[in-house]
Amino acid sequence: MINFYIFVEGKKMTSFFNFFKKNAEEVTTQIEFSSQEIAVGVLLIEMARADFQQDESENQSIIDLLQKHFDLTPENSKLLFSQAEDNLNESVSLHEFTKDLHDNLDQDQKEEVITLLWKLAISDDNLDKYEDYLVRKIADLLYVSNSIVLKIKHQVFIK
Repeated sequence: MINFYIFVEGKKMTSFFNFFKKNAEEVTTQIEFSSQEIAVGVLLIEMARADFQQDESENQSIIDLLQKHFDLTPENSKLLFSQAEDNLNESVSLHEFTKDLHDNLDQDQKEEVITLLWKLAISDDNLDKYEDYLVRKIADLLYVSNSIVLKIKHQVFIK
């Protein structure tokens, strides 16, 4: 390995280059999201995949929903989307995510998750039977009653 040094007035400029190296390391630092934030992201991405037609507009809808729901910056919501997608791609089932949400969210927060899922399901103006099934399945895993799921669906579809 060959080392090159720049001398300015007889002094090595290694600290100059270390400054840039340090800033580059700071840029690549990732934000730590809570397991609940990741779980909600995973469920939204799975909803987008349910009808086998996940497109960029649905991905943007997910990013927007995450940004608004968790009060994130646009950059952080994209990062959350990316981390959630990685988690989903590595998982074998949704159970680990729904269990985390069930164990850590109160009833109102669980209903907010169901609301997000319904909003995404109708974002393309077409409710697919697989999307409908997935919302109901996730609601069952979160112990949200069917009557509440239907009430939320009605509220989302009216708006």
